[in-house]
Amino acid sequence: MHSRRALALVPVVLAASASPALAHHAMGGQVPDTLATGLLSGLGHPVIGVDHLAFVVAAGVAAAFTGNRLLSPLAFVAATVAGCLLQVAGTALPAAEFVIALSVVAIGAVVLSGRSIGSPALLGLFALAGLFHGWAYGQSIVGAEPTPLLAYLAGFSAVQYGIAVAAGLLAVRLWKAAGPEAVRPRLAGAVVAGIGLTFFLEQVESLILA
Repeated sequence: MHSRRALALVPVVLAASASPALAHHAMGGQVPDTLATGLLSGLGHPVIGVDHLAFVVAAGVAAAFTGNRLLSPLAFVAATVAGCLLQVAGTALPAAEFVIALSVVAIGAVVLSGRSIGSPALLGLFALAGLFHGWAYGQSIVGAEPTPLLAYLAGFSAVQYGIAVAAGLLAVRLWKAAGPEAVRPRLAGAVVAGIGLTFFLEQVESLILA
């Protein structure tokens, strides 16, 4: 009974307390111009963007209960690289911020549901979401030279994969969750879904007030 109440309250508390306005640029808006600044910016970007971080964590938890817990997150990572390169090439993706927010809601809902979804569907979600998350990452590196760009790609790829794998290990080993129906992974899903909903409502508000 207490677990059910907690599952219901987490998104509400989070929606009231989360701050969607947190910075999304690790270098304070400056374009990285060296290998070191490119790498640091890449390492920092997925961490300081709460919506991006939430998706990566939930992706790791969802992947932990599949047969490809180490390989599945690579679909998201590879797609973020592709999305970043689209941004650098000047290709626009429609309603990117809305899609990013909804992708966070979606992956949170998947984990919250306590059910395993097939690998093809999960990989499809990872790939589609990754394309848009990566496109947003690319805003910090547009105009950079090849060396900092490559370092940036390497940085955010490494940190995302590391976080996803760590989140999966946390769910399976530390929380000792035998499956996706366990309470703690589902609570994590509720938190992530709440973050996504908060960011989505912020986008709606911005659209209305524009």
